Amino acid sequence: MSDLTVTLIQANLHWENIPANLAMFDEKIDAIREKTEVIVLPEMFSTGFSMQPERLAETMDGSAVQWMKKKAKEKNVILTGSLIIEDGGDYYNRLIWMLPNGQYGIYNKRHRFGFAGEEDHYAAGDKRLIAQVKGWKINLNICYDLRFPVWARNTIQDNGAPEYDVLINVANWPERRSTPWRALLQARAIENQCYVIGVNRVGNDGNDIYHSGDSSIIDPVGEIIYHKANSEDVFTHTFSRAHLDEMRAKFPFMKDADKFMIL
Repeated sequence: MSDLTVTLIQANLHWENIPANLAMFDEKIDAIREKTEVIVLPEMFSTGFSMQPERLAETMDGSAVQWMKKKAKEKNVILTGSLIIEDGGDYYNRLIWMLPNGQYGIYNKRHRFGFAGEEDHYAAGDKRLIAQVKGWKINLNICYDLRFPVWARNTIQDNGAPEYDVLINVANWPERRSTPWRALLQARAIENQCYVIGVNRVGNDGNDIYHSGDSSIIDPVGEIIYHKANSEDVFTHTFSRAHLDEMRAKFPFMKDADKFMIL
């Protein structure tokens, strides 16, 4: 199975300004010179982490989703990140996995951040999204999901293979809680024997809450491949399938895990 190249974009978001954010990401994506197959944007990348969905929500036909379709096709990449979406009368913090052909998968954030009142404004998701590209299986999470290991639990399937190979978490995670962010990214990689990609925003939001970014890539044994704090960055990395398979074969921990079901 071939390797996979992914680009992370850690950006300072324009508060509640959809056109400005789309224009900013246009520039950053157009400036990528490396060949890449997946581009990952932060949580609520078109607005910042706002509790104003009544003003800011778009439908799946809105400008941000249409921009994702256009950009994924134009660059021939998979583009992913979360948006404020209205669907069926409810508001969701929805991650979109946009393919170059305009087809997409969606994941509605399961764990809403009660400390900031997210549960008062957004409906919860109830289904995981595990996408596939080039034979890689990718589990997609949003920010606060990172604190709940059961939701990210990797399990051995009937065919003997783990359920997924990469965990992506897109976030607006404040600097004041950056220690848990960094520790939990490593923990998820170690316990699930997978690569972990954490893509966070940087800078102050509209509530004057500072975000240090700390976007990271962690390998299946918890080694830090990439980490960036306190500045914008665009970083491209090629994930080694051989290294993943070697670590899982050398340390076959998952076969000893407890079995359980998520209700």
